[in-house]
Amino acid sequence: MGIKIYHNPKCAKSRKGLNYLKLKTTDFVISEYIKNGITLEELKEVVLKLNVKPSTLVRENEEIFKKELKGRNFTDDEWLIIIRENPKLLKRPLIVGKHKAVFGDPVENIDILFKNRD
Repeated sequence: MGIKIYHNPKCAKSRKGLNYLKLKTTDFVISEYIKNGITLEELKEVVLKLNVKPSTLVRENEEIFKKELKGRNFTDDEWLIIIRENPKLLKRPLIVGKHKAVFGDPVENIDILFKNRD
């Protein structure tokens, strides 16, 4: 098993991404990261597989971002801790494969995980 979707059932975009993933495969696990949390190790894996800075993972329209984080400078490690402690900040849906990860908005991004798959 090589695919994990970080999913928020209350989010329409996340539900759309999950439904699209279901059309592609049944071989995945769902992580309800808002309910169950996300570890620093998971976040580091996501950043590595997306090949982005941790700040790229942040949903800037969230209230906590607007009130407490916008315009402030944080290190990469600080961003990872902020996201772990405030999982609503994580962009969704986020789909992580064996070697790559993608944001599932638009859902067609998910196709990237199935190209040249062994």
